[in-house]
Amino acid sequence: MTQFASDRTSSNMAGVTLMNNQVGHVVADVMRDKPNVTVTELPSMIRVDGVKQFDFDYAEMAEALGWDDFGNDDFEEIMSTHYGRMVVLDDRVAFFANPEDAAEYIGFDLRPVT
Repeated sequence: MTQFASDRTSSNMAGVTLMNNQVGHVVADVMRDKPNVTVTELPSMIRVDGVKQFDFDYAEMAEALGWDDFGNDDFEEIMSTHYGRMVVLDDRVAFFANPEDAAEYIGFDLRPVT
């Protein structure tokens, strides 16, 4: 008989799945050079996974694509799923592995309950 165990410690990872199309490839190429980010190309999708926290900067994406503008609508069009905390800002999308890392953005209260 196999015993199952659980591990409640954080993986300290966050990530997103992008469409495997022209725009997804360019966005993945921009992210490939970021510290602590791993890009994995699969037949039908592209995985972008990072340690602790990483950002998709819209200005960087627009420049790499040769577009005048890249925004949240464009990002949502190529993104299918994510894990970790995703915070959408005006100029970027930020991914956080743990809620306490994103506390200032999501209103996560770090004070202990008494």
